[in-house]
Amino acid sequence: MQNVRIKASSRDGTGTDADDTRPGPGRGLAPLLAGAAAAAATAGALLALIDSGSPLRAPCTLFFLLAAPAGAIAAVLRGRDPLGRAVTALAGAIVVDLLVAQGMLAAHRWSAGGGVVVVTGFSLLLLLVALVRGRGPGSGRYD
Repeated sequence: MQNVRIKASSRDGTGTDADDTRPGPGRGLAPLLAGAAAAAATAGALLALIDSGSPLRAPCTLFFLLAAPAGAIAAVLRGRDPLGRAVTALAGAIVVDLLVAQGMLAAHRWSAGGGVVVVTGFSLLLLLVALVRGRGPGSGRYD
């Protein structure tokens, strides 16, 4: 006896979706990883803000301090080369973190929670700029 597999037909009848994703296991890995990264970053911000003594506080907070501004900078740079956008976003995130730390040290107001609040505010401001810029007539994309 022979097993017959039935492929789910796509819109164009080729067996794959229009965005070249294959049906079956492993197709939703990118959203799953993005959700896990968002959860780890959120946990880091919360652990820093409540001044927890957890051993996960330092790595999760560091991940938040890199991921939040990098994501915001990448949103502003959408439509560009993906590798260049990733490198620029990571470098920009490091610059933002160093400038926030330098400012807090110069003002003699150093605290991890304060740094998280300032970086969060800067990241939200950049996301707002990306949102407003995306609605205008010139969305920043090269055609």
